[in-house]
Amino acid sequence: MSAPADRPAGTGPTTLLVIAKEPVPGRVKTRLTPPFTPDEAAQLAEAALSDTLRAVRAMPARRRVVVLDGRPGSWLPDGFEVRPQSAGGLDERLAAAFAGSAGPTLLIGMDTPQITPHLLAPALDAGAWDDCDAWFGAAEDGGFWALGLASPDPRLLRGVPMSTGRTGAAQRARLTAAGLRVRDLPPLRDVDTADDAERVAAAAPAGAFAATLARLTPVTGR
Repeated sequence: MSAPADRPAGTGPTTLLVIAKEPVPGRVKTRLTPPFTPDEAAQLAEAALSDTLRAVRAMPARRRVVVLDGRPGSWLPDGFEVRPQSAGGLDERLAAAFAGSAGPTLLIGMDTPQITPHLLAPALDAGAWDDCDAWFGAAEDGGFWALGLASPDPRLLRGVPMSTGRTGAAQRARLTAAGLRVRDLPPLRDVDTADDAERVAAAAPAGAFAATLARLTPVTGR
């Protein structure tokens, strides 16, 4: 059962981390430009982040943390802590996010606004970590959208090549090579390009992301 809209869901065994970037024009979703303008791309990024945080807020968690590059804005709902991202490459930033957490932790990004509480539930329910050391959600572009660790260890991420078509395979291989028992979440499409945006909006037509895309598309003639 989802929590009422005015307050987060209750507690659970797992800390939820959302690694995110402040939706500033020219700094987010640059691969959407063109066909979208930098301001429009930032609007889509903010909508994707809002949908993501809404889903996370509806799930039981020990803590809900936004690991943020930038400053929080009106898009941040109640019930979240904010922690700044570290410097360095993406592998170092993800490693640092896990280093700041203790106990079972699930990290997701802001590029999959189609996530739902139902989709996240297997990694967050009371038995999520029974006979399981890690959860992994592959992205359709070869990356990954979710990574959960029963015992956060930054060494499991440092040095994994990021932003390639083999990133997800390399990260999952790192987990299994360490002897971890891995369970998988469904693969999802990241929003990187305009085609991705259309497909993701179609998969989650009731969300803020789909509404924002629909509002922008007729105005700009796409």
